[in-house]
Amino acid sequence: MVVEDDVDIRELIVYSLESQGFTVTQVGDGREAVEVTRSVDPDLITLDLGLPGLDGVEVCRRIREFSDAYLMMVTARDEEVDRLIGLETGADDFLAKPFSPRELKARVNAMFRRPRRPVTVAVVPDQEILEHGPIRVDVDGRRVQIDGADLDLTRTEFDLLAELMRTPSRVWSREALLRSVWGDEWTSDTHLVEVHIGNLRRKITAAADGVRLIHTVRGVGYRMEALDR
Repeated sequence: MVVEDDVDIRELIVYSLESQGFTVTQVGDGREAVEVTRSVDPDLITLDLGLPGLDGVEVCRRIREFSDAYLMMVTARDEEVDRLIGLETGADDFLAKPFSPRELKARVNAMFRRPRRPVTVAVVPDQEILEHGPIRVDVDGRRVQIDGADLDLTRTEFDLLAELMRTPSRVWSREALLRSVWGDEWTSDTHLVEVHIGNLRRKITAAADGVRLIHTVRGVGYRMEALDR
């Protein structure tokens, strides 16, 4: 689904996506975008930030209440505050205008190499289970528990946590996490890692009664906190 009020830009995005084999629904209004998402259930949404009706940030916030579609914000505004707010409300990526169709295609392809929705699977002997202190990650079932209680994470937050927990003593640089979770197309966009790690850390800390499980290594990156419990 392409949500864009500028007809020329909307046609460019639609053409780029259709050339990749997508069936595209076009929307030009923020309120309509929320309703159409409910009825169409798209796999991918490109979302303009400056929309009539509702702005892109509010549209993203509402869509994230019921949809796990890949969501890429596309906007003429490239200020850092807009970028961070967009990512914090659930966007997977942020693309500034003007952009090339080639860049749009590369980023979309990278997103679709990652699972879209969590899927619960039966426990089998070779299932990948990761544990660190009070936290347990069922990688194949895409389920996270802290002290036995389920923790609701976005797709990106789950992927970041799984990478950190596979080698809990390793210090992951932002660039390494970017390549591992997002793919090579995002090698210079470390803000993605910082924002999603921040969201992940807040959720985990709240669920673990204030215990910090992700440690920031200043000037380097992140690793799991050393714990006795």
